[in-house]
Amino acid sequence: MGIVELLLIAVGLSMDAFAVSICRGLGMRRLNLRTAAVLALFFGGFQALMPLIGWALGSQFMWLIEPVDHWVAFVLLAFIGGKMLWEAFHEEDDCCGCEDTSGIDLKEFVVLAVATSIDALAAGISFAALAVDIVPTVSLIGVITFCLSFAGVAVGHYFGARYEKPASIVGGVVLILIGLKVLLEHLGIL
Repeated sequence: MGIVELLLIAVGLSMDAFAVSICRGLGMRRLNLRTAAVLALFFGGFQALMPLIGWALGSQFMWLIEPVDHWVAFVLLAFIGGKMLWEAFHEEDDCCGCEDTSGIDLKEFVVLAVATSIDALAAGISFAALAVDIVPTVSLIGVITFCLSFAGVAVGHYFGARYEKPASIVGGVVLILIGLKVLLEHLGIL
């Protein structure tokens, strides 16, 4: 597998993390670079770790992972998206229409990182079958995901500062749609 294919795979795998990063940035009243960096580290780290785990397991557990990976991603993303929608419609009267997401919530970051990297686990299994050199591959995936996730928070903040409540609603819907897309693709509907 050549560098162009690996770059395309890395960008493709990082798109869910990029979209979730945009959603996270939507709720920031002020751009918090520390939060953006921590979120990007979680996303980049999990996007690198999951294919490594998939590669290590190889095809011996493929029958166990493949049937449920789409359901796990769907449930986690739908839950986070639903939570964002609920918060947007049940706002308090004090300030904006959504909770400020500029803080670091490690539990939420782990849930989001796992949800957006489930597909990378399956990619890792295919890397084992293709005899890909795994260290440069997972490093590339991790770095690209980190960069796109960090940029996604900034992009989301830029738009979220102007339209906080609608942005929170859009962010929640996007997360639910990403989860639904993962589910429908794995069910063969899309």
